[in-house]
Amino acid sequence: MEHIEVNIEEEHQSERIDKVIASVDPGWSRSQVQNWVKEGNVTVNGKQIKTNYKVSTGDVVSITIPDPSPLDVVPEEMDLDIVYEDHDVLVVNKPRGMVVHPAAGNYTGTLVNGLMAHCKDLSGINGVLRPGIVHRIDKDTTGLLMVAKNDMAHESLVNQLKAKTTKRKYKAIVHGMMPHDRGTIDAPIGRDKSDRQKMTVTDENSRDAVTHFNVLERFDGFTLVECQLETGRTHQIRVHMKYIGFPLAGDPKYGPKKTLDIKGQALHAGVLGFQHPRRDTYIEFEAPLPKDMEALLDKLRRKMG
Repeated sequence: MEHIEVNIEEEHQSERIDKVIASVDPGWSRSQVQNWVKEGNVTVNGKQIKTNYKVSTGDVVSITIPDPSPLDVVPEEMDLDIVYEDHDVLVVNKPRGMVVHPAAGNYTGTLVNGLMAHCKDLSGINGVLRPGIVHRIDKDTTGLLMVAKNDMAHESLVNQLKAKTTKRKYKAIVHGMMPHDRGTIDAPIGRDKSDRQKMTVTDENSRDAVTHFNVLERFDGFTLVECQLETGRTHQIRVHMKYIGFPLAGDPKYGPKKTLDIKGQALHAGVLGFQHPRRDTYIEFEAPLPKDMEALLDKLRRKMG
């Protein structure tokens, strides 16, 4: 179990306790927090409270995060696109529509289910629901993911992500004809107060986020860009591109309704590079664009011609 203490600042005066706690970590939902309160895992100034408790400036909120309930993740045979594999790491090219790991409402059909059928040795650092998973890409984003097959490899890869020494390049089709050839978006990302399912650029309860981009090709009303992540925040490229006025084509969450015919955002994690945890040599992999993105680009090129 993990214990966290939060001191209530004046800006949160009279807000509901579940709303305040949910804003501490983007991964916590209000319903999850309400369950913690009901189970007695949240106290204010040493006393148990109800979910409708409104905080006061100076309150000390203590949160005990319970260990996740044990769940069996069932191995499922899948035709995974394994780009590289050895005793320590595995690199997989994830298709559109596949969730990376099991979570509420999605306990089957995930990449983790497929990986567990493919190989029995995955690191246990992230627990039963996310064995081997070092980083994620969204359900409808395609491309490369690194997976740790033991705890040594897991720690090494996580440390490389923290040190910003991994290479992660994405290709995206965005709305609008981008006038500048390259740039850097340095804008902190946090949970959107008006919609808990979204992230946004904000100074409140946010984390630093940096995306570098350069234009690869321009079309009539659209641009193909390459984005390199310096940080890895939830929905980072999708949020940053919307923030500068060039939302991703096909993005149901951050893009316009009138868009290109593609099931999900036109975003592909095409290049992944990192130091091998055991050999300490740099290795890099590239995955070609998925067929649906290639088809969109062909259409856009024909329109230009």
